[in-house]
Amino acid sequence: MPMEHIGLPVLQRPSLPQFPRWQQESLHRFGAAKGVGQDAGTEGAQWDKGIPQVPCRAEPSRAEGGQCGRACGRSPLYGAAPRCRPRPTEPGRAPPLSAEPSRAGLNHAGVAAMYGVCGCCGALRPRYKRLVDNIFPEDPEDGLVKTNMEKLTFYALSAPEKLDRIGAYLSERLIRDVSRHRYGYVCIAMEALDQLLMACHCQSINLFVESFLKMVAKLLESEKPNLQILGTNSFVKFANIEEDTPSYHRSYDFFVSRFSEMCHSSHDDLEIRTKIRMSGIKGLQGVVRKTVNDELQANIWDPQHMDKIVPSLLFNLQHVEEAESRSPSPLQATEKEKESPTELAERCLRELLGRAAYGNIKNAITPVLIHLDNHSLWEPKIFATRCFRIIMYSIQPQHSHLVIQQLLGHLDANSKSAATVRAGIVEVLSEAAVIAASGSVGPTVLEVFNTLLRQLRLSIDYALTGSYNCITGVSTKIIKEHEERMFQEAVIKTIGSFASTLPTYQQSEVMAFIMNKVPLPSSQQSIEAGKAGENRNRLTQIMLLKSLLQVSVGFQCSNMLTALPSAFLDRLLSAALMEDAEIRLFVLEILISFIDRHDSRQKFSTISIISDISVLKLKVEKCSRQDTVFMKKHSQQLFRHIYLICKEESNIQAHYEALYSLLVLISIELANEEVVVDLIRLVLAVQEIAQTNEDNLTAYNRCALFALGAAYLNLISQLITVPTFCQHIHEVIQMRQKEAPYLLPEDVFVERPRLSKSLDRLGPEVFFWQSKISEVLGGSGYNADRLSTPYVPQLTDEDRLSKRKSIGETISLQVEVESRNSPEREQRAPAEEITYETLKKAIDSVAVEEQERERRRQVVEKFQKAPFEEIAAHCGARATLLQSKLNQIFEITIRPPPSPSGTITAAYGQPQNHSIPVYEMKFPDLCVY
Repeated sequence: MPMEHIGLPVLQRPSLPQFPRWQQESLHRFGAAKGVGQDAGTEGAQWDKGIPQVPCRAEPSRAEGGQCGRACGRSPLYGAAPRCRPRPTEPGRAPPLSAEPSRAGLNHAGVAAMYGVCGCCGALRPRYKRLVDNIFPEDPEDGLVKTNMEKLTFYALSAPEKLDRIGAYLSERLIRDVSRHRYGYVCIAMEALDQLLMACHCQSINLFVESFLKMVAKLLESEKPNLQILGTNSFVKFANIEEDTPSYHRSYDFFVSRFSEMCHSSHDDLEIRTKIRMSGIKGLQGVVRKTVNDELQANIWDPQHMDKIVPSLLFNLQHVEEAESRSPSPLQATEKEKESPTELAERCLRELLGRAAYGNIKNAITPVLIHLDNHSLWEPKIFATRCFRIIMYSIQPQHSHLVIQQLLGHLDANSKSAATVRAGIVEVLSEAAVIAASGSVGPTVLEVFNTLLRQLRLSIDYALTGSYNCITGVSTKIIKEHEERMFQEAVIKTIGSFASTLPTYQQSEVMAFIMNKVPLPSSQQSIEAGKAGENRNRLTQIMLLKSLLQVSVGFQCSNMLTALPSAFLDRLLSAALMEDAEIRLFVLEILISFIDRHDSRQKFSTISIISDISVLKLKVEKCSRQDTVFMKKHSQQLFRHIYLICKEESNIQAHYEALYSLLVLISIELANEEVVVDLIRLVLAVQEIAQTNEDNLTAYNRCALFALGAAYLNLISQLITVPTFCQHIHEVIQMRQKEAPYLLPEDVFVERPRLSKSLDRLGPEVFFWQSKISEVLGGSGYNADRLSTPYVPQLTDEDRLSKRKSIGETISLQVEVESRNSPEREQRAPAEEITYETLKKAIDSVAVEEQERERRRQVVEKFQKAPFEEIAAHCGARATLLQSKLNQIFEITIRPPPSPSGTITAAYGQPQNHSIPVYEMKFPDLCVY
């Protein structure tokens, strides 16, 4: 058919003499033969007249539908076909041509005639194209032609400037093969690309990479899982190549999005779904490896990318495959575990976090918190805890505090969420704090505890008001009190976990910080009025003291002066005077945890008469100088509070056990001879409380005090090893066992105590006598005078500030103390007579003290509130007055008495007075002796 009939231009072939000989030979070899096909036209036949005819001996390619692309010079419109194999033909017979027409309607000969002279035949094609074509076999199942691949690799290494063209041509072939569903050739093309990438490391590789990424993107866009996996594997190989030159214009946004999408694959086939997800994870891992070390690709840490990468990894980390619930063989289980998306996602997440710098930690942690919120994974807390363990162990240690701050900020943001959610966040925070025990929780340690205490106080308000707005009846959510209580316990546990990671000096600061938050009835603390305010204050006091107890349990310090500073101890002991029995018990437990430095608390958890204390294996060390100074400074204050706590009617068995432990631990850890004497006096005073019963205590309280004194004196007598003292104590205990067993711990501190109502008719033989004890201990070198003096606590401002019913009820106004503290009633001295003059002096002294206190208060207030100019002027006036007086003194010249010899003229003609020698001077009689 003529060419003009099919719409193609007729090519005017030049005459043969216009071509050189080598080109004529090429046309003879590869051109269309005369008489081959009737569609070539007469003009083509005349053009070939007289030229030796060489028929085409190429076999039609199966891959190209029977058309030859090598010998016939097929147009690039249809692409170059694989290499053809020559087939011998019969003599006198032309080779068979395909009867199938091409897309444009031309047969084989027509195409040859039309494009053979245009430079598209095999001999005139660029070398790199011929090398690329040669790597493809006739049958894709034969795989890559290795020898030709080596030729292509050598050519690429010899001429690196051709890499971009090789890549573009391979990309063109691959895109065409994908569209024609020739997946065998697609695999061969990707294999060739991988080998070229691994072999070529030169500056021109950037242009080649562009074509490579284009082909990978084409595969990832396909809906075929095998092509997606193939593209991912090639990208992973590329990601492991370290490039020498930076990339200024390369972008991986598409790959991040596509790999993240593959991580969430929901394919129906479980095996295929697993492979796709694993490919997505490997792809993300490749993106991370390729970009984190490239300063020009730092945008991988931007939130837009982290919001895709991190949730994709967490999704696979939390996803449990259905196949894992089966029971495969051990070998299969091992292989399955290696190929699990969960393990691969965890490994990728660790690598990502390990590469995160200081400024990128926030962008990497925020998607984790959002993912846990969106999928409600805080309440079970198992997965959340696992995630943050991975995070804490993966990031650099110096960045741990940033994760803690992120969690604290997230806790504040969810302050009005359900208690279970907040409890999950707090428990995860506790786990993270334990892992970050190497160092610091950041420069703002107190801010961490301030956040936790604020959450604790908010939880108390929620529980009392039943509303997240702290207004009764406003909230639409139902607040469960037991859930809030669980959250409060979680916060307290977290405070203890945080404190255990801190050094000793910071633990002391934290304890002082918590103690200052405790609302106490003092002039510097605001106490809410009303019943609701009292409940809120009480719960706040209890929770803060629980937190303080958690911190003190892990606190180890050999110096009590630094462990219990004066300001901290004053506030702590002030809480011991509260009416609430639970608060007093917490104070006692806190004091015990401070004093117990050898873990002896459990040995004295119950009150009993120990016949031989050597079985306890106590560690008794000599009191250090610092501890001696501490006891001299604070022992009387400590003993007074113990005495006052013993007088409380609301005490239960736990209080008496805590008091017993506290007394024993003081005797073991902090005692010297003076402290032991004071402790014995204190216990005898406690016995006097139970004996006289001026506070109207119940029978149980009185028997408990008797039993407490007996147990302690029995132990201290064996510690100081004075035989006569031990004998007296044992005699009294034996007498009680016979006549009054209800005065011993074995009958009192039991589930059903055996008490007696006739405590006022007890004989003197069942009491410990102060005179006897002072006598036996005085003979062993102890201070007998101090022992014979009954213990009397002193009234302080602390008692006035406490919320007790009446301080006057706890301390008697009588001056005579022997009548109250000594059981020897027959030796009472006459009481001092109180007259009008003594009362007047007492009142006047109080008024003078009040005036002096007021004056000091005004001075302090003036320096606190007055402007600086006024204070400077006041001080300047006093300085001016002092200076004027000094000037007057210096101006006074003491002239010596006139000399008998008169005056002499000194140098320069000035007169000079002679002084009389001292031995010649006459002094008044009063000055001479």
